Amino acid sequence: MRSNQLTGEMPAFLGFLTNLKFLRFRNNSLRGTIPPSLGNLSSLEVLDLAANGLTGILPEALGRLTNLSYFTVATNAISGNVPVSMFNLSNIRFFSVGGNNNIHGTLPSNLAITMPYIEFFSVAENQLSGQIPISVSNASNLNVLELDGNRLNGNVPSLEKLDKLRILTVFTNQLGHGREGDLNFLCTLVNDTKLESLDISINNFGGVFPKCISNFSSAVLQLVMEDNKMWGRIPDGIENLINLESLRVSENHLSGHIPFNIELNTLQGSIPSSLGKCQNLLVMDLSDNNLSGTIPPQVLGLSSMSIALDLSSNYLTGELPLEIENLEKLGELDVSRNRLSGFLPNNLGSCVGLEKLLLDGNSFEGPIPSSFSSLRGLVRLDMSDNNLSGVFKNASATFVEGNNKLCGGIPELHLSRCNSKTSSNTSLKIAIVVVVFGVTLVFTSLLVLWFRKKKEQPTTTCVENSLLQLSYQMILKATDGFSMQNFLGSGSFGSVYKGILEESGETIAIKVLNLLNQRASRSFMVECALKNIRHRNLVKVLTAISGVDYQGNDFKALVYEFMENGSLENWLHPSTAINEPEMMRNLNFFQRVNVAIDVAHALEYLHHHCETPIIHCGLKPSNILLDEAMVGHLSDFGLEKFLAEDLLNYSTNQSSSLGLRGTIGYAPPGQFSLSISSSHRLNTLA
Repeated sequence: MRSNQLTGEMPAFLGFLTNLKFLRFRNNSLRGTIPPSLGNLSSLEVLDLAANGLTGILPEALGRLTNLSYFTVATNAISGNVPVSMFNLSNIRFFSVGGNNNIHGTLPSNLAITMPYIEFFSVAENQLSGQIPISVSNASNLNVLELDGNRLNGNVPSLEKLDKLRILTVFTNQLGHGREGDLNFLCTLVNDTKLESLDISINNFGGVFPKCISNFSSAVLQLVMEDNKMWGRIPDGIENLINLESLRVSENHLSGHIPFNIELNTLQGSIPSSLGKCQNLLVMDLSDNNLSGTIPPQVLGLSSMSIALDLSSNYLTGELPLEIENLEKLGELDVSRNRLSGFLPNNLGSCVGLEKLLLDGNSFEGPIPSSFSSLRGLVRLDMSDNNLSGVFKNASATFVEGNNKLCGGIPELHLSRCNSKTSSNTSLKIAIVVVVFGVTLVFTSLLVLWFRKKKEQPTTTCVENSLLQLSYQMILKATDGFSMQNFLGSGSFGSVYKGILEESGETIAIKVLNLLNQRASRSFMVECALKNIRHRNLVKVLTAISGVDYQGNDFKALVYEFMENGSLENWLHPSTAINEPEMMRNLNFFQRVNVAIDVAHALEYLHHHCETPIIHCGLKPSNILLDEAMVGHLSDFGLEKFLAEDLLNYSTNQSSSLGLRGTIGYAPPGQFSLSISSSHRLNTLA
């Protein structure tokens, strides 16, 4: 029954299914504890309860499942200790309690001796302490060992017998002593021909960077050793790891030269067409080299390429191949500063996922393709320093009014003449004098206004955050592909996700509009219009995104500041939503009063201190969000009414407002206010 929408608790009567061999509830929304009656399933071989919201402890009775070979409760909210009897399940091959649980205790000293067939062992992201048992060195069948995200300390034992190990993660612990000898265990892995990924970062490992790493298997793809206390230099032989994709050794005490063979290159020659066989390629960066020749059509035929293709700053010649149309999911294309020529292919408009298109510094000629109108997600476009022509030669087909910085062109456009170098210098001098005088005047005025506002205006508004410059690709990364792990909830006009920006690490909330709902676009425009309104009790709109997704569909999203404590609704009526572990939540009397006051401040500001009074038509607990200090913030303005606009269209003969707004089942403030003729009464009621 995995990957469904099951809710509630696991029924105890499952323990009566004594012949059951496989029980899978992975990826549902189950809550409550694991029934001890499952210990009666003596025939059970597979028990998969991962990715739910289960709480409580692991029942001691599970240690009776002697036929169990596969067990996981990863990504739940399990606490307590793992029963010792579970480490004695001799047939177990896959064992995982890792991922967002809260399990305490230590690992038993005879681990791996009592699990002789173990292949996958994970206790990651828990609260385990103590040392890694020496007995783990006997787990000769291990493929994956995940001990990361705990409080383990001491040394890592020899791993010499683990010659089948592919993945080893011990990052984010307290391992090592910051001295020589801490990294000796790495040299016991040189005979492991299957090792692909090793992550020992964020620990206390000291000692010289081990030279033995140069003797690791060429199968190694990832080495992560950052944030430790290593010293010395990176050994020259590291280039032997010919398949290495990621080497991270930052935040240590390394010195000396970076080995020449892993530095930046000055590649020359042509781009090999055989790269077209890399059918899973996502990004290709060959920029800043001495490459020449034409761009192979086979490279542009890689439809898998969805992140970036950067061929800039080389000596590439010829035309941009027509196969460019295959890169319809590509986010960034940069062929700037080359020697490319010819017409731009009209099918370039097929690359509907493009957010950045850089063609500058080449010799492209002819008109700008009309298909560029399909690139609705573009954030940056640079076609400067080419020989392009087109619509600007036809005055009747060109409208340039309002672009005060344009100059030159054909006389019919009536643009100002572009100044010569001499007159430009004169204008520059005049401009500098004017700017200096203007800046002084503006600064003085702002200083006077600041002192005046400080005296007159209460501190109800916050300094406006600088607007974020985000794109669909950045939002996709921030939410891990809009995964359910980051899903916060849904409403009338879309779904809300938690996101972490890759560049800054800032946590944000993202509302992705459901454009199948015709009212969603209006809601988007309304909240865009309100993004400059600032008050400590209003949720800030950080930015808005409008473009297309990788399938070419319209995409609209709003980005808000993230509220750590969720909605008032979830505090008053605890939720059983996906990915939110059950917890005891309670608001005391003073917190309730404070939240009510916060909301009152927000409404008072909207009604009386905005340039145009605004009525919030969806005031309810789910639209009141609480930050980390439990301060209330009013959110979701998609149904608001601008009061001044309504009053202009209002007649005293009318007996009702513009129509019902908000959630059916309650009447928000202002719902019936337009039926009252007195403006004083109107503001009072609102």
